[in-house]
This record gives sequence, structure tokens and C-alpha cells, in this order.
Amino acid sequence: MYLFPKQISFKLRFKPYKIWFGKLAGQEIEKPTFNVKGTSKKLKNFIIIFVLLCSPSYASPVFKDFSNNLPHHIYSGEWNHFVGGGVAVMDCNGDSLPDFFAAGGTEPAALFTNTGEFNFIKSNIPDLFDTTGAYPIDINADGHIDLFVLRIGPNVVLKGNANCEFVDATNEFQIPNTSQWSTAFSAWWSDDKLPHMVIGNYVDLGDPDGPFFACDSNQVLEPTGDGYITQKLEPGFCALSMLAARDASGIMRLRISNDRQYYVRNGYEQMWDIAEERFLTEIDGWKKVSIWGMGIASRDITGDGRDEVFLTSMGDQLLQIAQEDGTYTAAPFEIGTYAHRPYFGDDGRPSTGWHAQFGDVNNDGRSDLFISKGNVDQMPSNAIYDPNNLLIQKSDGTFVEVGLLAGIASKERSRGAALADFDLDGRLDILVLNRRAPLQIYRNETEKVGHWLKVKLTQVGGNFDAVGALVKVGEDVQQITIGGGHAGGQSLPLHFGLGSSTAANITVTWPDGAVSTHNANADQTVKLHR
Repeated sequence: MYLFPKQISFKLRFKPYKIWFGKLAGQEIEKPTFNVKGTSKKLKNFIIIFVLLCSPSYASPVFKDFSNNLPHHIYSGEWNHFVGGGVAVMDCNGDSLPDFFAAGGTEPAALFTNTGEFNFIKSNIPDLFDTTGAYPIDINADGHIDLFVLRIGPNVVLKGNANCEFVDATNEFQIPNTSQWSTAFSAWWSDDKLPHMVIGNYVDLGDPDGPFFACDSNQVLEPTGDGYITQKLEPGFCALSMLAARDASGIMRLRISNDRQYYVRNGYEQMWDIAEERFLTEIDGWKKVSIWGMGIASRDITGDGRDEVFLTSMGDQLLQIAQEDGTYTAAPFEIGTYAHRPYFGDDGRPSTGWHAQFGDVNNDGRSDLFISKGNVDQMPSNAIYDPNNLLIQKSDGTFVEVGLLAGIASKERSRGAALADFDLDGRLDILVLNRRAPLQIYRNETEKVGHWLKVKLTQVGGNFDAVGALVKVGEDVQQITIGGGHAGGQSLPLHFGLGSSTAANITVTWPDGAVSTHNANADQTVKLHR
């Protein structure tokens, strides 16, 4: 906690309410403005957070560290495991409790079964080494989650059953056996059969002139009957995240976030039109943006029904606002999401962002944002101690950092992560996989949170989990997607914060365009099947 010096001059200009030791008399403070003189950046942040927490409608997030409840596991390895380290979160035994798979790098990957009350046990899976991440996906539409496991070497598909038991089904699904450094994944359905899957590959380890200027090509796995053939997706610029989703124009497209550390120059972020099988260019309104792309998060935070896109990087973390004409514009710095330096400590060098995910951690009806952070290894240009971010969205659409006060400001080298309700109390918890440090998990114990609703869709046919559907609860819209993040994702019911509402209207636009409407009381999981 920051301490006030003995002599300090500052003014807070807002509506004149009385404050007694953190209690507020009167109504909510509306858009306070600050004129802080003679104060440090840290103190200014403290004052801003202090005023926000005095508002009766603002739930101050509080998390408790339950990492000691996890069996030991780390993501390890040398330079070719500087990236990766993803987690895949799903319910693999039908008890509604989220379980998860964690990549291990040069250590064996691990499956953690949730036994309740924030207790987890390691479950048996095939021995897998050199894993970088994994994504849950029901490939064969049997109602059981499978795992597409990314590796340095041939990737592996683990087929699941009802008891969190997984077997290697790579040959069964006829997945082409290529040996590359895979770091990203996404999938979509174009019909009622098998999914289309795409793999993002990083540096070509077979290039004798690498690793710089040696980015590998990506792969599209096209279904053919009972199996797959592979097609190159070029050019590749060292992909670290991919997401197939409706873009700002409402068209299903594949966004690829690339790492300029190794493409160095002449590369950029990419958008591939799935139906037309081509990359967008400036003629389409696609602006060339070059960043150290690590992860993708997507969520409509402006209320116009179009998803904004958040891209992690080294230095500025980039939020792109979806526009009416189908293009994107960089968010103004004042929105508070750039998170370009550590928010506490003495290291003022740029941050390194990895996994990002939107989620409403206090259930006030506004999406918040978690970002995992951590130095690549010992990169001197960037902060060594780089705490994870928890950015809470305010009523005016800006974000404020609360990671330190919330208790999640780890300074390990974090990589993959997940916001998920691990104890089914309606509050999103936080899981983090670290490089060369133990897993961490934080239980959300925030008081005075709003109501909530979870929605789970299923349907008959090949696309059992209705990937590509839109779910609207009140005015909040979410897509069901596979991909994004950093080397990992989740297959869980969509979580919506409802604020003070005790019931909600649900509108589902199914993958084939059919629309259904439903009503539900708050504080439950609604399962919709067609």
C-alpha cells in the first residue's frame, strides 16, 4: 500500500460528498476529475483507485491465492520455450467444475481434475513433452471434449471421454504428421461435419540462417471425409495467436497476431477471409500494424454488437475499437488499457504481455480485462519484474488497474492464463501458468458483486458446441469461438455479469443464422439445446 508523505498538495474535483474512513454519504461519484500536484505516478494511481472504491456501486475485486492447492507444475525449457505455455480449460467429466490441461515445455504436460473447493488432482494422460499449449474442441461431436495439443514437433490430438480420460487419436482423426514449432490454433465449422482447423507456426527450426527472418508457414487443416489434408497458409510471420470470429464487419474471418521479434521487418498483423481464402489488404481497409504480437482477446465493450480486439505485445498493449465501416481504430491512450509499464515497483522498462481475456470479475455488467505479463527470460530492454494486470471497466468505459489491491500482482514470468469460475459461485477466478515457476490460481472472493448468468449451447450435428453462435444477454453480446489467447483457450459456458438485474432476456443467433429467444432468472447456468 502506498503511504502519503508528510507534506503533499492535491485536489480532487467532484460533486461534494462526505467521506469518513472509506464510507460515502450520498449518491455515486460521477466522473471525478483530478488535479494532483506534487505527487508521483504511483500516488496518483492510489488516489484514483481510492476515490473509485468509495463509490457504493463499485465492487473492489479481492482474490485469495490458492496456489498451494495445485500439484506442482511449471512450464520449462530454453529459448524455444520462451513463448507458449498455454492452458486449456474445460469440463471433461460432466460435473460442471472446470478442469484444465497445462503445457509443460520440456516437462511433461499435465491434466488437472477439479474435485471441488479449489482442490485439484493430476489425472493420467499420455506422456507428452515439448508441448507449447492446447485448445479444447469437440472434433467428433460425441459430446466429450477433445484436446488439440501444440508441440515443437508433430502436434497431437487427444480424444476425450466422459471421465477425463484421454487417448492419442492423432492417427484416428488422420491429422497430417508435420514437425513444426506450433504456437497458435483456431477452428470453425462451415458445414455439419468436421471442423476446419488452423495451426500457427513460429520460427522454422530447419532454417540454417534462422531464427531471425525465418518465420515458418502456417497450416490450414481441411476436412476430407473422415480425416484431414493440410494446406499452407502463407506468408507466415511467426504467429503466436489466431482467432476465427466475426470481425467488425460481421464476417467470419481469421485474425493472426505475429511476433516481429523474428520476422523483424516487412511483417504485420494479418486478417484472412475464410470464405474467400485470401488475406485482406489496404484496399479492404486493413491497416498494416506491426507489433510483438503475443495474444488476442475479443469482446464487445462499446455496446454496438461488434467485438473490440485486444492484442498483447511488448510495450503498449493494443486495444482496437471496431468501427461501423468494418475497420478498427486504436483506442485512445486515456481508456487505460495500454498497460505499457509495470504499475508498481521500481522497474520502468516496458512490459511484456502474453495472454489476455475479457471477463466481468465483479458482475457489474461491464467487461473487465486480465493480462498475464512476464519477461521473455532476461531481456534487458523490458521489465524483469512485470506484474499481471487486472483492469476494471468503469461506467464511462475507461479502465483502472487494481491488480495490486486485488492480490493477483504476481511477478513471475507468466504465460498462459484463464478467467473461469472454478468453484461455481458465479465469480470468475484466475489461473496462471508460469515459465520456470509453479502454477498459480486465485479464488475470487469479491463481496457485493452483481448477479450473473451462464449460458451453454449445444446442438445436433457435427458442430455440437455451436461454435460461431452469438449469445446476447440483455445488451451484452458474446461469440462462441475457439482460439485466441496465448497458446490456450477454454470450452465453458459463457459468463455474463448482470449487475442488479435478477432476470435476463437471452437471444441466440445459432451458427446457421436461426434465432431463438429465452428468459431466465439470474444466478444460474442455462443450458440450451436444439
